[in-house]
Amino acid sequence: MSTDTTDVELVSSSQAHTGKGLGTGNPADAFVIEPPRVRTKKTPRRTRTNFEMLAWLFMRLSGVVLVVLILGHLIIMLLLDGGVSKINFAFVAGRWASPLWQGWDLLMLWLAMLHGANGMRTVINDYAEKDSTRLWLKTLMGAATVFTVLLGTLVIFTFDPNI
Repeated sequence: MSTDTTDVELVSSSQAHTGKGLGTGNPADAFVIEPPRVRTKKTPRRTRTNFEMLAWLFMRLSGVVLVVLILGHLIIMLLLDGGVSKINFAFVAGRWASPLWQGWDLLMLWLAMLHGANGMRTVINDYAEKDSTRLWLKTLMGAATVFTVLLGTLVIFTFDPNI
């Protein structure tokens, strides 16, 4: 049994959606190929970006990096450096004297805050029904994220053990 596709006819969009085919009695005529849509002056230009795909990708990548950073932080702080009882002001001062630990903690701060804010943005988009509510919630969440990231960055880089 071979199928011959040479007799496929292109029909207008209005004919294709009738569900009755071309009316020739051939069941294969029910599968009609519509012509491609043509952009007209009334057709809006593409305004969407790949923001949602990039946000999705950021969540996956930042999650993997955060797991490594946080597990490394916990292993070093709790097992190798003597546990919670050794953590005090002098310990933090000595640790943040090294650019390695400043960078480690800064990367944890930035990734954790941006990862969490992106997750909250998704939750707000899913559950806030009114556009105005969604706008205000995302504005407040964005302001809190920026404030926390800036304040945390300032503390990491301006920490003075001689206070």
